[in-house]
Amino acid sequence: MISLISKKTKKLKKTDVIQICKLKNTEWRYGFNSQKAWFDKYVKLNDIHNMLLINKKIYAYTCLRNRSYKIGKNLSKYLLFDTLIVRNTVRKKGFGKLIMEYNNHIINKQKKPSFLVCRKKTIKFYIKNNWKLIHSKHYKIMDNNYPNQNGMVFNDIKFKRSKRILLWTNQ
Repeated sequence: MISLISKKTKKLKKTDVIQICKLKNTEWRYGFNSQKAWFDKYVKLNDIHNMLLINKKIYAYTCLRNRSYKIGKNLSKYLLFDTLIVRNTVRKKGFGKLIMEYNNHIINKQKKPSFLVCRKKTIKFYIKNNWKLIHSKHYKIMDNNYPNQNGMVFNDIKFKRSKRILLWTNQ
């Protein structure tokens, strides 16, 4: 049975966090302890975790992290789209598209813009899922370095029209 669920960090069970860290480690092999330490350090209580489950096991996962951005003197909130992963055994079966549709639904429901950074090879995937590429001269990430990454936005025209957006990924 396939289900899509969304939970804030404060509602996650310990077993959910373990499953998330194990799944992340299948793609980014830093070790479970490193994945768990990163999760504990950077994921906040009101961040949103979107999961595609098959028989109660996580097969696809995304974290939408509540963060701040500034355009001119105006400070606002956005959702940092972080960590899209689909389990290797179910890739190319439409689950990536399914969780992206769910992510976009949750972002719209939150009434906030969303921003992500990705490698060149994944840009087409995000464009197919209604995300827009934003030129690097239009944004600056203030508290992190993402070399050779591309910025993309969803759900906010201000991001595309702004001359310069300042984004924070850890606060």
